[in-house]
Amino acid sequence: MHHLILALTVTPSPDPTGTLRPGLSEDQVTPGTWGFVLTAFIVILTTFLIVDMVRRIRRVRYRAQVEEARLAAEPGEPAGAGGTPDDNDDAGSGTR
Repeated sequence: MHHLILALTVTPSPDPTGTLRPGLSEDQVTPGTWGFVLTAFIVILTTFLIVDMVRRIRRVRYRAQVEEARLAAEPGEPAGAGGTPDDNDDAGSGTR
């Protein structure tokens, strides 16, 4: 019950005149232009990283599907047998 009373109490509103406490400047309380620029940069960089990660995961999934289809089409070769030279080229490279 005590928590409900605390939750319903009104918090004091900020000073309506908009002045800061003595000894504080606007630069000490707000992030300013550099804070905005750095935050925007981090958001854009994170977005590009996520898009790249999704693209790489999708590429790996498609390659696995193609490999499964290729193995299913060749019933004479046992699973785990050596592959073609193209398989060895893809193992070391991250791009295609």
